[in-house]
Amino acid sequence: MSVKRQSEMASPVDQQNKKKKQVRVWVDGCFDMVHFGHANAIRQAKQMGDYLIVGVHSDEEVAKHKGPPVFTDKERYEMVRAIKWVDEVVEDAPYVTTLETLDKYNCDFCVHGDDITTTADGTDTYHLVKKAGKYKECKRTEGVSTTDLVGRMLLLTRSHHQIEDKEMDKQSVGAIGQLVGSGRSSLMSNRQAPSASSPWTGVSQFLATSKKIIQFSEGKEPKQGDRIVYVAGAFDCFHLGHLEFLKKAHKEGDFLIVGLHTDVVVNRYKGSNYPIMNLNERLLSVLACRYVSEVVIGAPYAVTADLMDHFKVDIVIHGMTPIQPDEDGSDAYAEPKKRDKFKTVNSGTDLTTHTMLERIIAHRLQYEARNKKKEAKEAKIFQAMKEKEVYEVE
Repeated sequence: MSVKRQSEMASPVDQQNKKKKQVRVWVDGCFDMVHFGHANAIRQAKQMGDYLIVGVHSDEEVAKHKGPPVFTDKERYEMVRAIKWVDEVVEDAPYVTTLETLDKYNCDFCVHGDDITTTADGTDTYHLVKKAGKYKECKRTEGVSTTDLVGRMLLLTRSHHQIEDKEMDKQSVGAIGQLVGSGRSSLMSNRQAPSASSPWTGVSQFLATSKKIIQFSEGKEPKQGDRIVYVAGAFDCFHLGHLEFLKKAHKEGDFLIVGLHTDVVVNRYKGSNYPIMNLNERLLSVLACRYVSEVVIGAPYAVTADLMDHFKVDIVIHGMTPIQPDEDGSDAYAEPKKRDKFKTVNSGTDLTTHTMLERIIAHRLQYEARNKKKEAKEAKIFQAMKEKEVYEVE
């Protein structure tokens, strides 16, 4: 009778246990006006495990606890799905994170930024998972918040859109100044607004570093035989319209390159005080999209022969929006058209940065009130935390 080795005697269950257990991570939030700060939190959470599930709250839940969202829940679901570190999205996730939710999706722990999120009555939305030891923190991305972006839009509308109710405008000036803080794009007006007092809502203008760009970029080169697709634009306040366009453009080839125009160029063809987000911010928002392979930072407005040859572009795609002429009045897409390498695609949505701005204008007072309430709540929580620290030290 032969004697079996120990490994051969191990049961299938024991052998299975020897395999590395998949670490499943839960992240949840409103993800309104999905920006690179959200993407960076998601990126950090994914690094803590193997499989990332993101729960997104419904419009009803967001309105109840924070105020009216700018994006609808359907828009927010799709935007989060397109972030390249996300493996699964759970729609209509509960606002308070519970152990039951983690168990339902077989998640080992929950991750959130190092700021504070509370319900309408001021309760920490993560108190249950914190108490159970199933909570981890990632570093919040300084320099951006949804509150800040809404504030920038409110400032933009006050400066560049005719408002008939002058008295209402006067009443909102002080509030907007407090809300916006110093977080304006590089082309915002020179008028000074007082810095917001909240440690999380009041943010400073974001500047990308080489490390941050590397973290967001996959750094992949096109493979031999890949069909190279090139698109260009502002991609200001990255939204569902941009996403659907990039999704369609990605289907036209194997490797999608996005040319991002500088703030000065965007301001030339869009006017007003656009862009709302500066080049650094727009760069990370585009890089976070799973359909994007590479980004040309500060791409020229005209798609030149040199650009097409350098990147070996097979097809240049543009959306259905009108193409503004170059500075000298020429057609910026003349070269790809001459090569028969130009195509327009319909994103299937009429959402633009301008229509987002119109949403803000239409519900202006509500957003002002939401921002002011959020800032006051955060300042109160922050003060309580500081007092607790002093008490513990003493």
